[in-house]
Amino acid sequence: MAKSLEVEHPKKAFGWAAKDTSGHLSPLQFSRRATGEKDVTFKILYCGICHSDLHMAKNEWGMSTYPLVPGHEIVGVVTEVGSKVQKFKVGDKVGVGCMVGACHSCDSCANELENYCLDMILTYGVKYFDGTITQGGYSNIMVADEHYVVRIPDNLPLDSGAPLLCAGITVYSPLRYYGLDKPGMHVGVVGLGGLGHVAVKFAKAMGVKVTVISTSLNKKKEALEHLGADSFLVSKDQDEMQAAQGTLDGIIDTVSAMHPLMPLIGLLKSQGKLVMVGAPEKPLELPVFPLLTGRKLVGGSCIGSMKETQEMIDFAAKHNITADIEVIPIDYVNTAMERLMKADVRYRFVIDIANTLKSSS
Repeated sequence: MAKSLEVEHPKKAFGWAAKDTSGHLSPLQFSRRATGEKDVTFKILYCGICHSDLHMAKNEWGMSTYPLVPGHEIVGVVTEVGSKVQKFKVGDKVGVGCMVGACHSCDSCANELENYCLDMILTYGVKYFDGTITQGGYSNIMVADEHYVVRIPDNLPLDSGAPLLCAGITVYSPLRYYGLDKPGMHVGVVGLGGLGHVAVKFAKAMGVKVTVISTSLNKKKEALEHLGADSFLVSKDQDEMQAAQGTLDGIIDTVSAMHPLMPLIGLLKSQGKLVMVGAPEKPLELPVFPLLTGRKLVGGSCIGSMKETQEMIDFAAKHNITADIEVIPIDYVNTAMERLMKADVRYRFVIDIANTLKSSS
């Protein structure tokens, strides 16, 4: 599908990029396209670090193109808009999440579900309509079609709001779509990391009773006292798990490591739903018999549409939901990646782009 893009005056940009499969990031100068008629250009202020940035930097998914500037939890302030842009103006606070394009002609796109378009264009590391490779938010400026730009409400902090553009929408969308958002329901959240901690916050704001399920007992105090969960289960404790059998309407499973599904399915009431949002590298074993006897569902969910993402950001602003973050300078990014591999962060790193990314670096 032909797109009208002005490529004759690219913008000079700079950021930090992986240059090979070592995943080590270092400074890079590159080009952004000129502001097209439907494009929004903004100065990046903050960018969150997502686990997928680590996978992509090392080409662990086999789809990376180098040099690769990661980052898809991007927030900043608009500096320029194209002649046909209707939703944004210079000075607006905006964000860009995991995608920057789609075909806009398939069934998914027609139903405002661009995130399920087979030709969805990721925010970094893939080919854009004009043949260039998209580059992410570990950089000074961003140019995106206005359809893929989210308005950030004034009362939502930009630094701790940034991770919601990936982690937030990843858990908000399934809570809504699978109907696990009704006050009085009882929902489990498996894993208390970048995704899990915001899942607890969104579910509680929806009026849902929340049980955190974790392998680690040392997260119990954090879950109950800091995040406001109602109860906590240690998944390795068979007595605890047995006592909670058949008590949950649904479960949001955020874990990307290999783990057994049978104990989780057992926690569901009949007609309960286990929704996977983590992505283990190898197939998990799925026991079918308990699905049959309880008419239970195992489903999945991948980020969310642009409509859902704006709805999620507005909901977060209304209910004061933000990610728990550690703000870092750009030159700490490689250390942050090493810590992320060891899950040594509570719960999301956010790069202070505006104050620490310098063109001379």
